[in-house]
Amino acid sequence: MIPARITLISATALAGCAAAVLAQGASAVDGARFGTGTGVEEIQAQLAAARRQGGQARARAEQLEAQARKASEQAERTAREAAALAARIQETEAAASAQEAQARLVAKARAGLSARLAERQRPLVRLTAALQRLSRRPPALALLRPGSVRDTMHMRALLETMLPEVETRTAALRDEIARGRALERRALAAAEALKRTEAELADRRKQLATLESRQRLASRAASGTAAREAERALALAEKAGDLGTLVEEVGRQGELREELARLPGPIMRPPRPQQSRVIEAADFAPAPRGLGAYVLPVGGHVVSGFAEALPNQRRSRGLELESRANAQVIAPAAGRVAFAGPYRGYGRIAIIEHEGGWTSLVTGLARLDVRVGDELVAGAPLGMAGPGSPLVGVELRKDGEPVNPLRYLR
Repeated sequence: MIPARITLISATALAGCAAAVLAQGASAVDGARFGTGTGVEEIQAQLAAARRQGGQARARAEQLEAQARKASEQAERTAREAAALAARIQETEAAASAQEAQARLVAKARAGLSARLAERQRPLVRLTAALQRLSRRPPALALLRPGSVRDTMHMRALLETMLPEVETRTAALRDEIARGRALERRALAAAEALKRTEAELADRRKQLATLESRQRLASRAASGTAAREAERALALAEKAGDLGTLVEEVGRQGELREELARLPGPIMRPPRPQQSRVIEAADFAPAPRGLGAYVLPVGGHVVSGFAEALPNQRRSRGLELESRANAQVIAPAAGRVAFAGPYRGYGRIAIIEHEGGWTSLVTGLARLDVRVGDELVAGAPLGMAGPGSPLVGVELRKDGEPVNPLRYLR
């Protein structure tokens, strides 16, 4: 009976070990601050989206870094370096989101394992306890009771029959415990990776802040013109009845500026009349260009789409994106800042004029890093989203008419 006792003691010890692994695993996951409130498929979709967005941001950063190296003028080089840093920040934010999603998947797996261990642990504990009581009954006790010898022999035979089942369940429990410890290691590794990513994110934000300070110092010469433009933009915001009216008015002023820019300037008289020639209007007009590359201003997922019916509101004229806390917000395309500041009900907003009659509106910023009159490259930093799970809106218009931004993403 010694092997039987060893098997039973081993099974009991494993049951206790299972409980300890469950407690340690739960503590590791809780300590990493990862919730388990969403389904596995949804978390997997979030993980895939974060990885995709991270890859796009990395490709954009590499392109901007290459452009910065080729730029001949310091102002252009600095602008592209800032845009590249903003893209690197978005890449790091996407990496953090992916790590959080992975940790939530681990937490989901631990929750399922906990349920299985608890289910297997209860009957095994009851079985081993009963069999241990039988195995400990002294043989001398059978001589003092009539019929007890026969009963004891029957119980011994039953015990030997049940031992293979106990061993099978013990082996299965041992495998589950090993999986639990592996999941615990994965949870701790995910927490450490996220900590490193958050430190990298903070470092890149400091680099961007330093670069933006250099940009502001370099552009002080134009501060008088920028201040006058900002005053006019604020006056427009006060007159506009709603945000749509403000965007339309800004768009009209942008069209007027483009028309004025296309007008021919003064033509010098040639020194010899015979050298004169007819100058076509097309000689003065710049080559028409469209919107060019367009990107979403912030990483995250779409919570309301273009033309979607909203509760107690008219249909959406753009997209609303839910991003991570304090996410980096960028210019969707190259252009000129026509408005930058707070607007009632929308937080801080930025309106950007692009060439060819295109206009972008970005809403929901907690901090703005641009001002009216700034010329932005595509991907230039606009500011930051707010804490918690902030909502950032983006509208794209062509000649004042809202269009779906998703159709123009590159």
